Amino acid sequence: MRIFQCRGCATKDDWPVMATFWLFAVMIALAGIPGTIQPVAAATIKTDAEFAILIDGKTGAILMEKNADDLMAPASMSKLMTMAVVFNALKTGDIKLADEFYISENAFKRGGSRMFAKLKSAIPLEDLIRGVIIQSGNDACIALAEGLSGTEEGFADEMNARAKELGLKKSNFVNATGWPHPDHVVTARELSKIARHIIYDFPEYYHYYAEKSFTWNKIKQHNRNPLLYQNIGADGLKTGHTDESGYGLVGSAEKDGRRLILVVNGLKSKNKRSEEARKILDWGFRSFRTYTLFEEVENVGDARVWGGESSSVALTPKGPVKLLMTRADRKKLKAEIVYDGPLKAPVKKGDEVAKLRFVSSGKMVNEIPLFAAADVEEGSIIGQAFDTLKFMVIGG
Repeated sequence: MRIFQCRGCATKDDWPVMATFWLFAVMIALAGIPGTIQPVAAATIKTDAEFAILIDGKTGAILMEKNADDLMAPASMSKLMTMAVVFNALKTGDIKLADEFYISENAFKRGGSRMFAKLKSAIPLEDLIRGVIIQSGNDACIALAEGLSGTEEGFADEMNARAKELGLKKSNFVNATGWPHPDHVVTARELSKIARHIIYDFPEYYHYYAEKSFTWNKIKQHNRNPLLYQNIGADGLKTGHTDESGYGLVGSAEKDGRRLILVVNGLKSKNKRSEEARKILDWGFRSFRTYTLFEEVENVGDARVWGGESSSVALTPKGPVKLLMTRADRKKLKAEIVYDGPLKAPVKKGDEVAKLRFVSSGKMVNEIPLFAAADVEEGSIIGQAFDTLKFMVIGG
């Protein structure tokens, strides 16, 4: 059933086309139906965290944010990128879990949180992974950095290269540990992207983040993530604290088949970090629902075509389109079909030719691709000339 109509026109001065339409239909939540769940506008919840973001794990939908693009000191939360580099090396076969890494004097003498690895010992990679993730060991991080790249500085270059591959634009890493440095900075949004990358691209290694304790050198340490002990489905990821950063946490939890990923930073105490993280996650699970907007292979509008046998082509997404949103956000929701037009014939069925852009309160929230639903062959010379005159004189 076609539930939306869209209309629009090009201008002779600016041919990009934007057809705007309100989402009128009554939308029914259909949990568990296959398809793409797309983000909707971030709702509002107050938090004492200086920086925060909550996203839907599966889609990256932004559910709330506060100063999410401001640079901040990440402390040990930047060890997520350290592990992202290590996991990628494991996946490509460059290293194996049984490989041993040497504990240099540089690694042994580094202060802060430690695995308490013995000087000049050789430790299997899997134990170092637990030393980083569970014990937040700076010595373990440096051993990995030196073993993979020769120096910690060289490893930081690999971290930054990997960050660019993941599309991170603001974050910058100068060490493997999160040790305070004015140039070692991230954003909450980009930390959430790293966390999502680890969860979904390295599922075979993500289980380490749920482990609550690890013993090395006869010293047992407990995972510092407070969410793991609260029976809310939490299974990761990493805490951080320095005087500069305050108390921070990158956390994730899964409930009723939905996963949320949270970043908070700049809090005043461990207790406040735990309270705010739990509050935001509870709110996210409670407040948001999935609404189906378009069923599979449903035409959502049309794009104009220049020089074709037809003057327009129907547009369709690939698969159902769903939105994760609150009931209040649903009432404000608007969408736009956007493309550089008119399209030039020939157009082939299945070509990506437009975007369906979701807007709330005047803010662009997300876009999904739209595809031509049919072929439009090139028209006659006379038809092309008529189309040219039509668009130049009356804008379509």
